[in-house]
Amino acid sequence: MLYRENGQFKTSYTSDQQIFPIVQDRVVILAFLAFAFIGVPMLAPEYLFRAILIPFLILSLAALGLNLLVGYCGQISLGTGGFMAVGAYAAYNFFVRIDGMPTVAAILLGGVCATIVGIVFGIPSLRIKGLYLAVATLAAQFFADWAFLRVRWFTNDSPSGSVSVAGLSLLGWKIDTPEEKYLFCLGFVVLFALVAKNLVRSHIGREWMAMRDMDVAAAVIGIRPVYAKLTAFAISSFFVGVAGALWGFVHLGSWEPAAFNIDRSFQLLFMIIIGGLGSIMGSFFGAAFIVILPIVLDNLGVAVGFDTAYASHLTFMIFGGLIVFFLIVEPHGLARLWSIGKEKLRLWPFPH
Repeated sequence: MLYRENGQFKTSYTSDQQIFPIVQDRVVILAFLAFAFIGVPMLAPEYLFRAILIPFLILSLAALGLNLLVGYCGQISLGTGGFMAVGAYAAYNFFVRIDGMPTVAAILLGGVCATIVGIVFGIPSLRIKGLYLAVATLAAQFFADWAFLRVRWFTNDSPSGSVSVAGLSLLGWKIDTPEEKYLFCLGFVVLFALVAKNLVRSHIGREWMAMRDMDVAAAVIGIRPVYAKLTAFAISSFFVGVAGALWGFVHLGSWEPAAFNIDRSFQLLFMIIIGGLGSIMGSFFGAAFIVILPIVLDNLGVAVGFDTAYASHLTFMIFGGLIVFFLIVEPHGLARLWSIGKEKLRLWPFPH
């Protein structure tokens, strides 16, 4: 009864093109954002910020960038962890080598450097696709691991490849406490999610989806494959690079190349598969699933009475089983379940 569109008429092109055309959706989203910006910093404990909320926000941003490439453009990538590393180390170099470099500017410049690297490793997509493209992008992961471990210039002559940052600030506001770090990341995620939503609704997003569905037909109707694929790699790498810089600067504080190894790439790929390919909301659902579920299972195992090591192994087994089960039951991801639930609410109490 509460989720109805009766009487909500669209009398202009602008109103018809709203991101959330249903009033109830706009109210819920605004209320959710208000709670995220105001309620959560007042109510959440420090552990929740450090262990769940900040990692969830940053990985959501990285998953969002990967979803633009894989879910919307259909270009498989296994080098996401490498692009995160490029963003993190590039932002670090801008931050420590240029006196007075603002934190936000360093993070965004790290994303720009990741964009350049993403375009270079996206060039093979013009000739190959599918698993062959996945292997080609995997080269970016191995190249990043080697470069940041062996080339000492990237780490400001640190022999181990480990670097650290301190003194983060935004317009004179020092970012020290977990609450401030959470708000800093939340601002980035909300802004980039809005940009991504408008991108996929624009002509470039439609070109991506045409290339994903049938690239030959897309080329026949005038879409340039070179432009569509490389823009997807560029924008996706920018999102991922910014997420990598946030992961290093805000979440870790000090890190080494192992923080962005191949496990991170697979983790992000699982996020968008579980959350839903080609869905902005699915990126957030997948990140929540991957970040929160292992913590819940670990704590549950310890609460039942298992020792820590056994509970950790049991978590891996249950977690893997749940992923397989979920992909069999709903291969289109959690976003599809969300859409089905909304459709049922719109028709309730009448049968579908």
